[in-house]
Amino acid sequence: MRLPPHLAVRDGRLLIGSHDCVALAERFGTPLYVTDGDRILHNYERYANALKAHYPKVRVLYAAKANSNLSILRMLAIAGAGADVFSSGEIELALKAGMKPQDLLFNGSSKSRRDLALAVERGVRISVDSLDELTQLEEMAASANRMVKIAFRVNPALEVPTHPKIATGLRTSKFGIPHEEVVSAYREAMRCPHLEPAGMHCHIGSQILEMAPFAEAARVMLRLAGELKDIGIHLEFIDLGGGLGIPYRREQDPEVGPEDYASAVMPHFLKGIRELGIEPELWVEPGRFIVADSTLLLTRVNSVKHAHANFANVDAGFNLLVRPVMYDAYHEVIAAGKADQPATQVWTIAGPICESGDILARDRRMPELIAGDLLAILDAGAYGFVMSSQYNARPRCAEVLLRGDEARLVRRAETMEDIISTMVV
Repeated sequence: MRLPPHLAVRDGRLLIGSHDCVALAERFGTPLYVTDGDRILHNYERYANALKAHYPKVRVLYAAKANSNLSILRMLAIAGAGADVFSSGEIELALKAGMKPQDLLFNGSSKSRRDLALAVERGVRISVDSLDELTQLEEMAASANRMVKIAFRVNPALEVPTHPKIATGLRTSKFGIPHEEVVSAYREAMRCPHLEPAGMHCHIGSQILEMAPFAEAARVMLRLAGELKDIGIHLEFIDLGGGLGIPYRREQDPEVGPEDYASAVMPHFLKGIRELGIEPELWVEPGRFIVADSTLLLTRVNSVKHAHANFANVDAGFNLLVRPVMYDAYHEVIAAGKADQPATQVWTIAGPICESGDILARDRRMPELIAGDLLAILDAGAYGFVMSSQYNARPRCAEVLLRGDEARLVRRAETMEDIISTMVV
């Protein structure tokens, strides 16, 4: 198996950074999310530098929904990142992490009045998703006597090569205003005395490994920027969203990166703004690329069973990592304490949840496994813990952040007291 550069095998054990996974599991227990913070910063800087090599006015807004652990947000805030936020909770977390309100963009197709009121109060820019939302936002801004900077989210009606549940720029998507109606929406916004149309926003999907859809989205957005200029809208920023994927199947998926993204998108962006005579900031919203490969989910084998398949029954299930069940997603799995042993058997990795679908990995060649063995599920940093639950009354696990030689707990494991603390009998 081809490992990313921050993972290695030494003396038969899997290492993340300089840390032995078996030792981490013994120290903190399992299941356990382990994140290499240095890898996150490397990925962030690589993304920012790839775009700034073409154009200096770039702002990277980390997609907080991918992993909203406060320590990770704080680390990215110190590095200079803003955030794409999708809820009042993500606004509060980003601000608590030290991000500035003007470096956030509040996105979403179903914002409550309380959500909008919080964004107005905190001075956060808002990506408006409908004319109804525009009307409500104007009322709130007027009531607060605030001027609010907004963008509209554009639905560019693009087909993209990804799972349909994470294709967000389709014509049939719930997100955004159809591109042919966007100019009309901005005309409506110009009639709102407490709203300032300052930007334009789109996002076409997630886990995309082909560059052509990103290039086409840039072309659509720059065409619209020209139409907006004609009606007197001067864009401070154009937000092209995120969506760059990672090679979960490292032996067969193409390995693309921010440099490929920049090479595909920036020629269209630069040509468009030159022809229009404008110099807006370019905003992007990477999430998965920044955090996905930084994290392992360590899980211990409870028992093995040889039936119609060889089952390794582990202590983590879709309550902690729902992607395999929800998206049929593939994650590499390594026997962390037997990483140099020959893969002589085929195993199915099954979780402890009372659902037949609680399978984390099917038909994987691995060494012989026994109860007590430690497995590492790779690329779990995006949409891992953030999508976890307490299903079957199972407390959620701890999270550990690594920086150099240091390993620190950044979220303790839950207890039964945490589960029942909000219940009333």
